[in-house]
Amino acid sequence: MNITFYGHACFGIEINGIYLLVDPFITGNSLASNIVIADIKADYILLTHAHQDHVLDVELFAEQTGATIISNFEIAQYYGAKNLKTAAVNHGGTFKTATFSAKYVNAIHTSSFADGTYGGQPGGFVISSEEKTLYVAGDTAVTMDMTLIPMTTKLTASIFPIGDT
Repeated sequence: MNITFYGHACFGIEINGIYLLVDPFITGNSLASNIVIADIKADYILLTHAHQDHVLDVELFAEQTGATIISNFEIAQYYGAKNLKTAAVNHGGTFKTATFSAKYVNAIHTSSFADGTYGGQPGGFVISSEEKTLYVAGDTAVTMDMTLIPMTTKLTASIFPIGDT
C-alpha cells in the first residue's frame, strides 16, 4: 500500500496496481497547483462527504479514468444521476474487491453539495488489503468509534483531520 498526499484531504492510495483516490480537491486548491491532474490514476474514488473541498474534482477524475465512485447512498445517487459509475455503502457496510475492501465508518460532520443538495451522513473509510489497513477518518469531530476501530482491526496507519472551521 503506497499513499500519496495531493493536498488538503486528497490522497492517492495504490494497492497492488489498483488505484484509489480519496476526496479529490486539487483544481480549487492553490497549494496543489503543481500537481498534474492527467498523471493521477484512479480505479476507485472514495468520498467521505459532499463538501466542495472534498468533491470538486470527482467528475473530472471519474470521466478521465472511468473510476467507480464509492460513498454513501446520497452521494452515489447524486453522481449516478450524472451517468457516472457508483457503489453505495451505508455506515458499517463494506465495498469489496479481490484487492481491497473499504468499510464506511462513522464521522461527525455536515455534508451537502455546493448546489445545496443533501449529501447524506458523512463517513470515513477503513481500507484493507492483505498486507495493510488504513483508517481515513474524513472530516470529523472525535468519536468513540475511533477507539473501537483499532480494537477490531489491526491498523497500519491512520489519516485524521487536523484543522478546525
